[in-house]
Amino acid sequence: MTPAIETEGLTKRYGDEVAVDDLSIEIEPGTVYGFLGPNGAGKTTTMRMLTTLTRPTSGTARVAGASIEERDDVTPHIGYLPDEPPLYDELTGREQLTYIAGLRDVPEERARARMNELFERFDLVDGADKRIDSYSTGMRKKLGIMQAVLHRPRVVLLDEPTTGLDPRAARTMRDTIAELAAREMTILLSTHILPVVDELADRVGVIHEGRLVAEGAPDELKRRAETGEQRSLEDAFLDVTHDTPETNPSSR
Repeated sequence: MTPAIETEGLTKRYGDEVAVDDLSIEIEPGTVYGFLGPNGAGKTTTMRMLTTLTRPTSGTARVAGASIEERDDVTPHIGYLPDEPPLYDELTGREQLTYIAGLRDVPEERARARMNELFERFDLVDGADKRIDSYSTGMRKKLGIMQAVLHRPRVVLLDEPTTGLDPRAARTMRDTIAELAAREMTILLSTHILPVVDELADRVGVIHEGRLVAEGAPDELKRRAETGEQRSLEDAFLDVTHDTPETNPSSR
């Protein structure tokens, strides 16, 4: 089976600073891959390379079977939710999604049905025809994930998808991620909320100072903690990154 995401020696340098260092991973189709690491570890830079927004210094990567060197071959098959969703504040939510549907060449009738489905699922029907500049942080995050999956991509990259959501909306987001994976979408999920990864991820990769320092199923990483006991994913994270319990891991 061809990996949905595959990197080999992927590296990004900014001058003398190495943001991502020789990253090699394989993510199978339909997998939820939790991507963890402290602040500045290289997760966002990795996502930007995989979405063709940032060119690597060296190494290679393929997403949905296409080389990231070929932007036009990659972008039709991916959806991306950055930490700050790219939205036009002067548009309504419906106008934003209509614009994205046009960019994605989604037929008008299919786009309308898909938008109605997503507004209903994310409990955003009342906000569909309101300007985005009136949206709360949680509403903006919902609209961001809606536009990321509007065209039913094969691979979805999510950077902090539950940040700013109330408990009900966060639950909807987690259910949606699980549902997307069940439909054979591949999810690369970056978050600092470790229980979300523990609940959803099939595999977890921990990146520290630009390098992949641990990888495996959540339970496997727990067993790697220093005591050898079945502790929490947070314990395993702190162990492999050599952080103290007081450290608050971040996704950036």
